[in-house]
Amino acid sequence: MRVLLIAAPLLVLTACDDGSVPSPEDRMNGAGEVAAIDESLVSLRGDGMIVGAEAFYFAAGQTEVETALAEALGEARENIELDECGAGPMVATNYPGGLTVNFQNGNLAGWRVDEATDNVVVSSDVAIGTPRADLEALSGYSVIPDSTLGEEFIISGEVAGFVEADTVSMIYAGVQCFFR
Repeated sequence: MRVLLIAAPLLVLTACDDGSVPSPEDRMNGAGEVAAIDESLVSLRGDGMIVGAEAFYFAAGQTEVETALAEALGEARENIELDECGAGPMVATNYPGGLTVNFQNGNLAGWRVDEATDNVVVSSDVAIGTPRADLEALSGYSVIPDSTLGEEFIISGEVAGFVEADTVSMIYAGVQCFFR
């Protein structure tokens, strides 16, 4: 009985080791290291964006978002006050790489991108230049019917965009100042 009481905890511990955690020796030799974060990468998401290692959801503060984007992409090209948007007044800040970020009441409200660059990516399976056939094959893809702005699509209710000449020409999420 004593042998069973001593062996049982060892069996439990052994059963929990699935090999996914590197041993101390493996860690000393570099196993399990996390890849370095690319501080110049901006990943656009349906609920906001990730800039380097920082995540900004819609409603994040304008100053924090603009500071992180300036560090990643360079200084903004321009800030435009949009007083007559249907959603209410906004400020649109344009960055190198075709990224425009919209702010409302000092908070992140939306983004759009219209250039293909290596350091501004969309986290869904769509990118600027994606062929129409690949776009239409995506899970959650649907056409926005009767758009007055051109061929417009949405993917899973989060990320939307436009198709021109059979390729994706713009992708956006959040609040926009489009006049329909």
